Amino acid sequence: MSRLLITGGRALYGEIGVQGAKNGVLPLMAASILSGGVTVIENCPRLSDVDAALEILRHLGCEATFENGAVTVDSSAMTGWEIPDTLMRRMRSSVMFLGPVLARCGQARISMPGGCELGPRPIDLHLEAMRSLGAEIREDGGNLILEGRLTGGRIDLATPSVGATENSMMAAALAQGTTLITNAAREPEIRDLGRFLESAGVRIHGAGTSTVTVEGGKLRPFIRYRALPDRIAAATYISAAAAAGGRIVLRGVEREDLTSVTEAFTQMGVGLTFRSDTLEVAAPGELKAPGTVVTRPHPGFPTDAQPPLMAACLRARGSAAFVETIFENRYRHVPELRRLGGRIRVDGRVAIVEGPCRLRGAQVEATDLRGGAALVVAALAAEGTTRIDRLFHVDRGYENMTGLLRSLGADAERIDGKDT
Repeated sequence: MSRLLITGGRALYGEIGVQGAKNGVLPLMAASILSGGVTVIENCPRLSDVDAALEILRHLGCEATFENGAVTVDSSAMTGWEIPDTLMRRMRSSVMFLGPVLARCGQARISMPGGCELGPRPIDLHLEAMRSLGAEIREDGGNLILEGRLTGGRIDLATPSVGATENSMMAAALAQGTTLITNAAREPEIRDLGRFLESAGVRIHGAGTSTVTVEGGKLRPFIRYRALPDRIAAATYISAAAAAGGRIVLRGVEREDLTSVTEAFTQMGVGLTFRSDTLEVAAPGELKAPGTVVTRPHPGFPTDAQPPLMAACLRARGSAAFVETIFENRYRHVPELRRLGGRIRVDGRVAIVEGPCRLRGAQVEATDLRGGAALVVAALAAEGTTRIDRLFHVDRGYENMTGLLRSLGADAERIDGKDT
């Protein structure tokens, strides 16, 4: 299987660009089928999740290619409306195709999605949203079949689910009439999807706020759009610099999307200097524990940034408390961090890090996407060599992580093999 060997103890210096947002690009790819024409999405990272989305698009009858950091989708000949279990299982966010396929074809057939096992992420909210727009839903052999011509309506989300908000917005874009979405998620990726739909000719108001209004209509036959930067990738490389020491510059960041993350690192004593769309990160000789970090929906601290921050806190003096309110199994990486010497106690949704810890290289394995990133961060600060197995988890969300770390001076070597 693919693995990463990191020999820690080297400070990081240099400048790297931040990739396009994984969690932003994937809904844009799903939304590309709404126009029935050609969509070009620029600033797209080459990730295994992006490859999975390309396969879904091709299965539906679209022409979908990736070249020079851009995805091009021609959905004019799309006829498919079923997504098989084999493709659904490749990524948890595959459910985002539900709304666009239903809106475009008047029917959709899916199975339960796959992805990281972070706890229950039911699709009830997605289904209820489609039902609010007029869809009829039935189950057949473990698959869900949705049918109906969608009309505008009111969607009251029980919780501000990012995926359900995205599915609601995309389905409403082709529904007849106006749709009101309440208790909508406010993440930057929602705002970006709104901008994409607006650039495609959809009248949409409030994307990125708790109330979104979408006026359904026909989309333009050609769309070119540049995806926003990946705030979680930026948070991961800030964590890496904090753990390893040194000074790095991140190009292509949006300051407002990183506020809750940068507040935590500022408390730790990390120097952060924004200039236009760049961020300079300067790690002090000694980090301070940031106190209590509670993950919450945006604008709160993002759950995806919690594991790499926790890994950086292993080098900080004092106690850091993490309260996870989003995913019940978000601490699956903790036993692996303990193998490296991390002192971490877990009680339900609370994890306490007692630092600073003396970290030593060991053989560990990525348990999920962000947990794998946490192991990379910790390995950069550890004495000796760390071997990180099951690297395919990391490949789902980080483009060329090994190459970027090497360009900053890290001793990192990737060894590719057959993943299991």
